[in-house]
Amino acid sequence: MSYVYVGAAQAGPRARGGLFRRQTDGGDWQQVTSGLPEDARVQALTIHPTNPDVIYAGTHGGPYRSLDGGESWERLPFPEGRQVWSILVHPQDSRTLYAGTSPVGVYRSDDGGDSWTQLATPNTPERVTMDFPCRVMRLAVDPSNPSDLYATLEVGGVMRSLDAGASWEDCSADLIELAQQPHLKSKIGSDTEIEGMMDGHALCTSSATPGTVYLAVRMGLFRSADRGSSWQDMEVGRFSPLTYSRDVRVSPQDPRVLYACLSPAARSQDGSLYRSDDLGASWRRFDHGVKAEATMMAVALHPSDPGQVHCASRNGQVFSTLDGGATWQEHRLPDGVSDVYAVACA
Repeated sequence: MSYVYVGAAQAGPRARGGLFRRQTDGGDWQQVTSGLPEDARVQALTIHPTNPDVIYAGTHGGPYRSLDGGESWERLPFPEGRQVWSILVHPQDSRTLYAGTSPVGVYRSDDGGDSWTQLATPNTPERVTMDFPCRVMRLAVDPSNPSDLYATLEVGGVMRSLDAGASWEDCSADLIELAQQPHLKSKIGSDTEIEGMMDGHALCTSSATPGTVYLAVRMGLFRSADRGSSWQDMEVGRFSPLTYSRDVRVSPQDPRVLYACLSPAARSQDGSLYRSDDLGASWRRFDHGVKAEATMMAVALHPSDPGQVHCASRNGQVFSTLDGGATWQEHRLPDGVSDVYAVACA
């Protein structure tokens, strides 16, 4: 049986957050509550790559784990006061996990989440001051270089570790240089126009291009071919009228295929899912017939079924294809659910 999972972080007294699940072949959404706090704010979901019963959720109250496909949850032993915004299962050792937090930090578990160790404290410069704390939005390991760990921060650019987290270095100099270009300047919540290029949302790596990192930020999609040392604009605007990038992922079946969520802005009334079959050299709209009413926030790719793709908008629309994009269905979350951050499937 295959499921889609969606995490939402409530924003405001009338909004609903939490974790929701439905079968991909039909049925209604079920809010999962067993073991989760009543007011759970879920902003990260990661499913074990070979055991779909094991699911990790990142929340404002730390990390949670389910061992029964989401029926019940337990909070993992983790420092209090740390919000978990990203969870990564190491591609070569599924017992090894990484968690990215706010305040900014990276934690590692070598036993599937039973215990955690804080890694070296990143000493990245604080170049942008927002009205919320900086957070580690996404982590990625290069499958060809398993000690190479990358992280993108909202709002703090990119950092890397070439020694599995023993030390960190800032990788944002080129992003700041690119922000000198007029079309890449953006200032919404700070006093600096580099804000948009520092507004990191997601990154990924592909076994087809060792040492290459693909990055989604407010101003578009960017690529580094030298382990984060320099960055180039992928110029997704040549293919899409929407360039605000919230998610980018590589296909589990074909390492040359990328998917990206594109929208006009963080809070908007439009959004789309795009696909590249050539590692970002060109892009095409993938969600034909879909009408998103809000920013497209996240995409989930099934680990074994290439026909399954799911994406979610900020206001609770979930769009699914089971036939590789030929047809799409919308399955809206219950009324009041908002600030969707994460979607996963297995």
